[in-house]
Amino acid sequence: MNKNELYYYNNSLIRILEITDTSYFVIDCVKCNMPYFIKIEEFKDYNLCENNIFTAINILLNNNDDINEIKITDFSKENQNIAHKRFSMIFPILPYIMNKSDRSRLIHLMADSNNVSTQTIKQYLCKYLAYQDITILIAKPKIKEKILSVDEKNIRWALNKYFYTTKKNSLNTTYIYLLKEKYCNKNGQLKENYPTFNQFRYFYRKHKKLQNYYISRNGLKDYQKNKRPLLGDNIQEFAKNIGVGMLDATICDIYLVNDEGNIIGRPILTACIDAYSSLCMGYSLTWEGGIYSLKNLMQNIITNKVDLCKNFNIDITKDIWDCDKLPGIFVTDKGSEYISENFEQISELGVTIINLPSYRPELKGAVEKFFDLIQNSFKPYLKGKGIIEVDFRERGAHDYRLDAKLTMIDFEKIILECIIYYNTKRILKNFPYTKEMLERQIQPFANQIWNYSLNTMGCNLINVSSEQVRLTLLPRIKGKFTRYGLIVNKLRYKNISYTEKYLKGEDVIVSYNPQDLSTVWIIEDCDFVPFTLIENQYENMNLDDVEQLRKKKQELIASVEEQNIQGKIDLAKSIENIANKNINIDVNLKAIRKNRKKEQNITHNQNL
Repeated sequence: MNKNELYYYNNSLIRILEITDTSYFVIDCVKCNMPYFIKIEEFKDYNLCENNIFTAINILLNNNDDINEIKITDFSKENQNIAHKRFSMIFPILPYIMNKSDRSRLIHLMADSNNVSTQTIKQYLCKYLAYQDITILIAKPKIKEKILSVDEKNIRWALNKYFYTTKKNSLNTTYIYLLKEKYCNKNGQLKENYPTFNQFRYFYRKHKKLQNYYISRNGLKDYQKNKRPLLGDNIQEFAKNIGVGMLDATICDIYLVNDEGNIIGRPILTACIDAYSSLCMGYSLTWEGGIYSLKNLMQNIITNKVDLCKNFNIDITKDIWDCDKLPGIFVTDKGSEYISENFEQISELGVTIINLPSYRPELKGAVEKFFDLIQNSFKPYLKGKGIIEVDFRERGAHDYRLDAKLTMIDFEKIILECIIYYNTKRILKNFPYTKEMLERQIQPFANQIWNYSLNTMGCNLINVSSEQVRLTLLPRIKGKFTRYGLIVNKLRYKNISYTEKYLKGEDVIVSYNPQDLSTVWIIEDCDFVPFTLIENQYENMNLDDVEQLRKKKQELIASVEEQNIQGKIDLAKSIENIANKNINIDVNLKAIRKNRKKEQNITHNQNL
């Protein structure tokens, strides 16, 4: 037997605090009462416990969830200080623990000096003696679920069924439903005891959670879009340097006309914004969205911007807009055009596409902000020229279509001017400047930050040609090699270098341009191999034109099908009439040569 060892017997677990000649001074670690003496002969049935006290008590109580081993480092500094203060209350008592009268006197003394009850001091003392660990003086936090009364359960049921729904019932309406369903007899008469509206409202306010309120009444999509906490890190969320392009499209708030003055409608602006510098890498202004606008955008990104602006009589230098490469990463939402197989082909050029979850606009805040800034740049100066005001579509509002005056070319020139301002003069007040950038006095403009970052490590740009981008984004279809050539869209194509393929008859994936079927391309080792059209009548035609010609041809053939059948019938009759004539035949086979010579002479004489 040794001091401070643990021993167990049945459901009892004791710790030896002191050893005398005839007895042991012990404490019951389960009950945590004041320590007591036990005679040595009464201790013979106890066995040494090799587990620590936490494990031992768990085993005895068969309750692994209630008592777990704790460490003082698991608690805050404040709680650690509390443990030390409590230990200071019992520390003077420990040397006199075996003397009952001195122990009792000191317990009362420490209780008075610390303004606590004697029971509290005894509780601290017994816990420490049992566990021999100062950490036990910190009470483990336990969350006890409050047991709801019958009325509270009924109120919770009514709130869940009638208030937290998309029907958006008021609290008053929900309260009436509660009384009708839970506090009325079979005849619909209100019972005597029922919760008041004030009690109902108190329970609602006490347990109300705004997240549950917004999601249940307005839906998860509305919550994600309008109410969810915006905790994104803006620029640093995706981009540590230039080369992360954020894509999106919007319908411009203006009506346009064509060259004849006819109202066309509102154009669609698609843009790619660098997440790090916020530079507009490229744009597309079209009458239709989808993959068509994305193809134009990809071409615009890699276009020399000096030449682009020159086409609109705008003169800029290369450092104003030095962007003619694809970003290494595209960040998009889950629009149908962005997740289409056609657009995902851009990854063959080394581009990584990241599709954001729905209703997370803050994750591509750069492009969202771009649209706001661009439209706010031109709106004040185009009022009365087709610009849509805030009362658009309200009852009695002005029809802004009647004000349209600008053509697409006019508006695109305005968009270009706005983008140049956006890239070169808009101050980026919240940009995360590095120490080196500040030392080099990099101005807080998008193009200045972009130009600085072009030569830094981590710049993620891909140099590709316009032809590569065009061919990569073409739609694809399965083709088949046959003896008659490569069959694509039921048309025949040729390339003299593929004789073996024609003979083997393999299937192949083919890129084609629906607007011009003169050439198709097969993909071999990331290279596009052209095949030219064999059937010249379809040269320079688009897919719709070819389909129309085929349809007309089939209709023409179908219109004479009956004549064809009738002709076959007449031919059969004529052949039978001729073949059924009765002729006397000489079957002398030896005279065949002589007869043939005779007929030849007759034919020659007739032809003279």
